Amino acid sequence: MDSYSLTLVFIIGLIFAFMDAFGIGANDVANSFSTSVASKSLTLKQACFIAVFTEFLGALLLGSHTAKTIRDGIVDLSKFQGKQDALMVGMMCALIGSSTWVLTASKLGFPVSTTHSIIGATIGIGIVIHGFGVVNWGWANKGVLQIITSWFLSPLVAGIIGAIIYCSVKYLVLKRKTPFKNGLRFIPVYFFITVTIIIFFIVYKGTPGINLTSLGFPIILAVTLGIAFIAVLFAIFFYIPWVKRIIINHEDLKFYHIPFIHFIGEHKHLSEIALESGIPESKIGIMNIKKNSDIHEDIINYSAKNISNKMEKEQPKNEANKNLSKKLGGIFTHGINQEIAEYKNDEYKEMHDAAIKYDDNTEELYSFLQILTASFASFAHGSNDVANAVGPLTTIYYIWCTGLNPDSTLSIPIWILILCAVAIDLGLITYGYHVMRSLGNKITLLTPTRGFSSELSACLTVLTCSRLSLPVSTTHCITGSTTAIGLCNGNLKSVNWKLLLFCGFSWILTLPIAGIIAGITFKLLYPIFMYYSSVPNF
Repeated sequence: MDSYSLTLVFIIGLIFAFMDAFGIGANDVANSFSTSVASKSLTLKQACFIAVFTEFLGALLLGSHTAKTIRDGIVDLSKFQGKQDALMVGMMCALIGSSTWVLTASKLGFPVSTTHSIIGATIGIGIVIHGFGVVNWGWANKGVLQIITSWFLSPLVAGIIGAIIYCSVKYLVLKRKTPFKNGLRFIPVYFFITVTIIIFFIVYKGTPGINLTSLGFPIILAVTLGIAFIAVLFAIFFYIPWVKRIIINHEDLKFYHIPFIHFIGEHKHLSEIALESGIPESKIGIMNIKKNSDIHEDIINYSAKNISNKMEKEQPKNEANKNLSKKLGGIFTHGINQEIAEYKNDEYKEMHDAAIKYDDNTEELYSFLQILTASFASFAHGSNDVANAVGPLTTIYYIWCTGLNPDSTLSIPIWILILCAVAIDLGLITYGYHVMRSLGNKITLLTPTRGFSSELSACLTVLTCSRLSLPVSTTHCITGSTTAIGLCNGNLKSVNWKLLLFCGFSWILTLPIAGIIAGITFKLLYPIFMYYSSVPNF
């Protein structure tokens, strides 16, 4: 095959690699922050702001700079020797199949594994070109049997771990006579556990680009425990004084005040009236203004009308430009202005009422830990799962540039990493709210302690099972842990079983649907590309 031929295949592959990465952001990244937003530890805007940096930097700085030509070796690459054109078109169709399914599932609010989606699409291409024998259907070398096992293993293991973590918080803190005091006592302990798990998770799952595992387990353990001990000191001397002033004294303190908490004077957040009424001071001011609304309304309407008329006469073109800018801006801000925590709560009132509620102040203690866990999980996700879109595109780009058969691993150009990292961020910002709603309060009522337990158990499950070479999916883990924590209420009605059934069904459909779309697309497009391949720069 000549270099720089089938240019159209490269262009289409580029577009759908972007769409696949967009889908990763809309589905997988939304998983990382769904519990934080649902429990109100973060607003949707705050979650998106954090994720934009953690995902992008994770993919760019710690992401692997090499990619497997065929994801997880699910299809025998040697079968494509001398068939560069088929492999190039096949990877393009795999991206089409994967992105189509992931975006459809995201629109419907179904959390699916984007890794399984690209694997399913690759299987479809392999079967269409070489038949069923080319696919690794067994257990060894991450075969299809491992993927099927993960549908059940991931949620089960994560559910057990999540229930253990949540029950520890429940019985050591939440159900005690003085839950807030007990919460303060155990915060350093949970800081130690959380930071230890996070560091191990990042080292073993989030650094394919710099391979920190080569340091050896004794060094990794020593460094991890050292950092965890520093986190305990941070919790004792900085976090606890900061959070006590916010919760007990109702002071208006921000997260960036934590390192300087002992040098900051008193910051009153609510006036005496606000404390009595429970209404923030800013809203009290608004209420006072409304008492004289009859007078002010006339003045405001009159002024607004005159200003509007003047602008219409003097700046008709500028107004049109502003409307265009507003519409374009609305495309990007629509996704972050959606309601997550309170979305359709009336429909799920019975389910939420079945969940046990605990002291709000004690729950708030664990918001910081939940945000910390979600942020670092997102960082590791960006470095690891970006390969789902990067791998096929790198294969297409290599064949297009060289016309040669690719090796089993390829070097990733930096521009491809940046392109896919940007697409992941855009996917979360504009489309991630669909999946966040499903994994939020639609499955069960989430609070900071429940969300923290769910996030931490997912990290621990992925870390442990990966080290034991057991197949797991982060998406499935989050779903399983959230469900198990909901069951810790001791009431089956506190969990949305109908939604879980749809989620499980979507997991099973991922492999065959992505594969069917990719296979049909290949059958339709490959003959067309081969017919016109003789046209220069096609």
